[in-house]
Amino acid sequence: MKKLVLFAAVALMAASASAQTVVGSKTFDNFYIGVNGGVATPTTGHSWMSDLNPNAGLRIGRYFTPVFGLAVEGNAYFSNKPAESWGTAVRFINTDLLATVNLSNWFGGYKGTPRVFELVAVGGAGWGHSFNSYGEKNINSAVAKAGLDFTFNLGEKKAWQLYVEPAIYHTLNGAGYEGMEYNINKSMVQLNAGIVYKFKNSNGTHNFAIAQLRDQSEIDALNAIINDLRNRKPEVVEKVVEKRVEVPAPVAEPKEVKVENLVFVTFAQGKSALTADAQKALNGVKEGAHVQIVGTASPEGSAELNQKLSQARADAVAEYLKGRGVVVDEATGKGVQGTTSNRLAVVYVK
Repeated sequence: MKKLVLFAAVALMAASASAQTVVGSKTFDNFYIGVNGGVATPTTGHSWMSDLNPNAGLRIGRYFTPVFGLAVEGNAYFSNKPAESWGTAVRFINTDLLATVNLSNWFGGYKGTPRVFELVAVGGAGWGHSFNSYGEKNINSAVAKAGLDFTFNLGEKKAWQLYVEPAIYHTLNGAGYEGMEYNINKSMVQLNAGIVYKFKNSNGTHNFAIAQLRDQSEIDALNAIINDLRNRKPEVVEKVVEKRVEVPAPVAEPKEVKVENLVFVTFAQGKSALTADAQKALNGVKEGAHVQIVGTASPEGSAELNQKLSQARADAVAEYLKGRGVVVDEATGKGVQGTTSNRLAVVYVK
């Protein structure tokens, strides 16, 4: 049981390490269902190719974070080689509660969408049941499983997974043995393949969404930018010429700046290239709209470097919007705004 306790502790550490990176899930988010099948054979005392036991199973689970999840799995086995036939179509079944730890996301971080290939550790314990075996009608036993899933995420929305899973099963008691123990002679090795479908979540995707976390300093800096935009007067004053007398046209009151008039674009540290998420946010600005852009930088680096970087960010946003038919009235770099991370470009849609 020590192995199971250790695996559970590792899983909890993984969960705490990743829990703050994504938007919180609702009750029925991040569930999946899958089927699998393959072959198993006793670890010792067998002939590898002639003693293969075919099996098929069902797995239902949920991811609680991009790293940690739980699943219930049941498999039915249709042979008991090298033992004699027990006279039933299904010779024995295993039902397990499994913890899953996505090692790729744990060590590599979750980027907002699953990788094409991921490595997932699985392990847990459950109940095994044999039919008409060892001279008895039924035998129940405690079982434990440990395996490694080589997972491939497929489709445009990464809603499907294919995996290949080598694993080892231990029968911990029963089946003619005394006591409860991990014993290599009471185990079998298994190679299965499976397919999984991840149900759609409340965030509109089939996976976790990255949370946009900001501290109070960043909020204050954003408020300062909004107030600066709100207080600006129109820079172009129409003039009417009549009888050689220039009469200034009435100046419109500045338009109130609301949060829905703003688009926030984030950048990687020291970078001015637009990410896919940034482009997606900018695609919401309609063709023909007039915008003002303010680029900012975080406190790292010199003032001169941060000024150039903030201007480069503003220019990158401006070029992208111009390519979509948006009219850019102004694109200005403001350097550092606030005292913490503030790697932004703010787009004011007039």
